[in-house]
Parts: sequence; structure tokens; C-alpha cells
Amino acid sequence: MHQITVQRVVSAAHAIRLYDGSLEPLHGHDWRIDVTVQAEQLDAIDVVMDFHALERMVDTLLDAVRNGNFNEVAPFAGDGSHGLAINPTAERVAQWVGESVIAQLPDGASLAEVRVGESPGCVATWRP
Repeated sequence: MHQITVQRVVSAAHAIRLYDGSLEPLHGHDWRIDVTVQAEQLDAIDVVMDFHALERMVDTLLDAVRNGNFNEVAPFAGDGSHGLAINPTAERVAQWVGESVIAQLPDGASLAEVRVGESPGCVATWRP
């Protein structure tokens, strides 16, 4: 198995719903996002996939929240299912990034994992 990882940092705010249903105060993070793609076999030019293509996929997605607020971007603003929004936790951000990348991967490549760090030492991982 071969893997490649791209790392991105995006500044964005969020406010998550807490256990009691209240919304925590809006606050920002420099979110570190690591996206790892894998392949059993390398492609015709001996790569998992083009690093730059993977970077563009992730950058295009993150442009929607860059210097903004996750709570104002779908699916966190509402997923279309009865108007319900997904709580913008690091865990759900990782899943959002991962599902978007999966939909765009070339044949032979698959998503291994997405790691999202809100702050040093606080990392959430999503694997499909």
C-alpha cells in the first residue's frame, strides 16, 4: 500500500452545540487538515495520484470557510434534511472533507483518513 498526504491550514470560526443544547461562544482556530490518500498499485507514472490535484480538491473545499464561519456553510448551516445542521465539530469537519475528497478521487485511489486539528494536541480523525 502506498499513501500520500497533503497538509493544509485554514483559519475559520465555529460554535458547536453542547450537550445541554446551548451554543458555545463563536471562536476561531487555525485548523490543520491532513488528507491521506492511498493506492494498492501506483498509476502509470508511479504515483498514488497527483499531489497538486489533491491539493486543489482540498483547497477548493476549504475556500468556502477560509476566514469565515463553519456554522454558515453547508452542511453545517443545514444539510437539506429537514433543515437540520450538522454540528461543526472537528470530527464532522474531518468527515466533510473526507467525503468531498472521496467523490473526486481518480480510479485506483482511495481515502485512507482525514485528520483535523483544532489546536495543538487536539486532533480528530475520520476514516471511511
